[in-house]
Amino acid sequence: MIKTLLIETPLGEMAAAATKDGVCLLEFTSRPALESEFNRLALTFGETVTSGSNRHLRTLKKQLKEYFKGKRKEFSLPLITVGTDFQIAVWNRLKNIPYGKTTSYLELAKSIKHPGAARAVAGANGSNRIAIIIPCHRVIGSDGDLVGYAGGLDKKKWLIDHEGKYSGKPIDGTLF
Repeated sequence: MIKTLLIETPLGEMAAAATKDGVCLLEFTSRPALESEFNRLALTFGETVTSGSNRHLRTLKKQLKEYFKGKRKEFSLPLITVGTDFQIAVWNRLKNIPYGKTTSYLELAKSIKHPGAARAVAGANGSNRIAIIIPCHRVIGSDGDLVGYAGGLDKKKWLIDHEGKYSGKPIDGTLF
C-alpha cells in the first residue's frame, strides 16, 4: 500500500507518498500533473494509494522541517525511484550536488558521461518525483539563469537562496 500525506512548508503544501520500503514522491500540490503522478505510482507499484502515514513519511516530515529551518543539509531516507537507467543516473548524480551549490544541465550531462545530452538531462530532471530530497532545483542554465523547475521558478529561486543563506555563501551561479 502507498501511503500519502500532505506537508505544509514555507513554499506551500507538498504531497508525499511512501511504500513500506521508502519515499517515492514529494511534490508541490500546485503541480498540475499531481493526480496523474499518484495514478502512475499505483500502476508502477501495483498498489492502492491511500491517505495515511508510515515511518518513512514521519521521517520525511521531520527532516523537511529541519531543512526549512536551515538545520539539515542532507537527507537520510530510503528513496524509491523508478525510471530508465538514464533517468536514474541523472537522479543519482543530482543527489551528489552539494547543498548550497548549483550546476548546469550541460555540466550534469558531462558528469554522467553524456556530454551531448543536456536536453535529455533536463527531461530526466523534470521527471524527478522526489523534489528537494533529490535536489533538481540545484540545476540551472549554463548562463546562470534559473530555468526549468516543475514547481515554478519562484520556488526554485527560494530554495537556492535558502541554501545559500544556510551554507554561508550566497549562490552566485558557480558550478560545483
